[in-house]
Amino acid sequence: MEAVAVIDFETTGLSPAQGDRATEIAAVILHDGKVVDRYQSLMNAGMRIPPFIEALTGISDAMIRSAPPAADVMREVAAFIGDCPLVAHNASFDCKFWDAELARIGQHRRQEFACSLLLSRRLLPQAPSHKLGALLEFARLPVSGRAHRALADAEMAASLLVRLEDELRIRYKVRDVSHALLRRIQSVPKAKLEQCLEQHRENR
Repeated sequence: MEAVAVIDFETTGLSPAQGDRATEIAAVILHDGKVVDRYQSLMNAGMRIPPFIEALTGISDAMIRSAPPAADVMREVAAFIGDCPLVAHNASFDCKFWDAELARIGQHRRQEFACSLLLSRRLLPQAPSHKLGALLEFARLPVSGRAHRALADAEMAASLLVRLEDELRIRYKVRDVSHALLRRIQSVPKAKLEQCLEQHRENR
């Protein structure tokens, strides 16, 4: 597969529309099944960290106070990613914050997201849960670090994505996995997955 950027945000809450902001971002560039580059930074958006978020992530007000401004971080990570297609686990969450934080610096997203959570529901339907940690345990994938820290979660989502690509190649006999194909798979009903992949194989 072409190089993709797997990203993860840590935030003050669930919705930028409700005033929540990003506190940390990581992006890993995945190419041919290997992580070839990484970016990670805390980011200071001038927001207090709610106690339950600090307990979940370990990110404190003191850590944020000494972090670079959110605008600077977003400019850096947007340049780091460039035009790479984007991937995230539960991408609807990360997409909202990516778009909102980019808008604050006068930029907009140029590429689409693939979602490893939606993909896992179609390609690993037998998993007991499709949360990232549960999928790693189910697929016997390594844990990269503390959950709910951006770099560890991005690396683990990248590892899961490689596992999903392997599932397509081995189980479904798809030789050429692309970001565009992943986006088609995540949007089809589960009952039509085989039909979608058959059409893909016929068109190759």
